[in-house]
Amino acid sequence: MIEAYNPQSAAFLAGLQMIQNRASQAQRELTTGYKINVISDSPNQIPNLLQDQANIAHNDQVTLNLGRVKSETDTAESALTTAITQLEHAQTLAAQGATDIASASERANLADQMGEVLQDLVNIAGTNVEGRYIFSGDNDQTVPYTIDLTQANPVSGYLGSPSTRKIEAPDGSLFSVSITAQDIFDSPTAANNVFQAVTNARNALASNDDNAIAAAVGQLSTADAFLNTKLAFYGMAQDKIANSTNDAANLETSLKTELSGIQDADMTQAITDLMQSQTQQQAALTSEAQLPRKTLFDYLG
Repeated sequence: MIEAYNPQSAAFLAGLQMIQNRASQAQRELTTGYKINVISDSPNQIPNLLQDQANIAHNDQVTLNLGRVKSETDTAESALTTAITQLEHAQTLAAQGATDIASASERANLADQMGEVLQDLVNIAGTNVEGRYIFSGDNDQTVPYTIDLTQANPVSGYLGSPSTRKIEAPDGSLFSVSITAQDIFDSPTAANNVFQAVTNARNALASNDDNAIAAAVGQLSTADAFLNTKLAFYGMAQDKIANSTNDAANLETSLKTELSGIQDADMTQAITDLMQSQTQQQAALTSEAQLPRKTLFDYLG
């Protein structure tokens, strides 16, 4: 038998469904901790939610990149500090050889020590971090220089490439964190060329040439001042990385707070909504059960 449509029953069922939907939503929030679990929960907030998630992911990558280059710049700064110490030692050796009382054999011994300094500087130029020669520019799988102390000009030409890599800060700006061994030790400006200054001092001592030794002392001093400017570059890069890392941490906090406001459930409210829905559902069912049931036959009788 087909029952007649009952508007009262239909309204009751619709109301009951609304109560059940609120209960289900509250239950989902309590289970997941989120007030947005499906798009239909809050369609107008989905673009904001997705944008915040994308921004957080990008900021996480920026932070990861900053951490990686921090290791490189810290190592580079330490390496150049050592290089400056070596160059200062070279100046001491040259000064000892420049005295009138230094004999040819003493100068020859000083030349051997100067060769050791040059070897150490080439080794520093080849500093490697996690499989990358950090002073070889973009061609970081190739050692920047080789050395053969049997030659009058023992240091090879630069084997690396220019350094074009830049690192992104949280605000989207880019900055450099590295320079090449060529920029540091092998300047095209003769007065600033560290390798050439040490090589000239070595050759001058080995040849027992008073004038050349005196000139080498001055060249080494100029090269030392130049090398200190390269050390300053890495000091500034370290500061930039530290500031950018702090900015990224602050941005992360801000973005996560914003995302939390969009998607995190108010657990207290969810509990209240669930309890109210359960109470309303029980009251509705009780009221519906108490309604009189009449059919056409009741009126015909």
